[in-house]
Amino acid sequence: MQRVTRLLGLAVAALLCAALLWTPASAQTPNPGVPTGTRTVNLTLEQRHVIRELVKELKVSTAKDDLKVAEGEAIPGKVELQPVPPLIGQKVPSIKSHRLYVTQRQVVIVDPQDQKVVDVIE
Repeated sequence: MQRVTRLLGLAVAALLCAALLWTPASAQTPNPGVPTGTRTVNLTLEQRHVIRELVKELKVSTAKDDLKVAEGEAIPGKVELQPVPPLIGQKVPSIKSHRLYVTQRQVVIVDPQDQKVVDVIE
């Protein structure tokens, strides 16, 4: 009886492990609510801090308008985008191909292809 109970316990454990490791194909399809062309950057708190500090240190010029924007929005029409400074691109490679603009309160990272905001650092 003990042996059967132990074998049954092992079988249940094996099934649980298999269920945790198995990923159904439907889990890999894109979320229907999110456009497939949308690219985002996932910056860590440390990377955000580095970007904010380097923007100050490098004295990146600020935009004339101080319009508040959010991730996913199109950039305001009057904003001039700048390439990411090489030092920032070196420290945070995931944004080196992006563009940015700086306001009094924000550093705005923009996808150059669709001109949408991918991150806002306050």
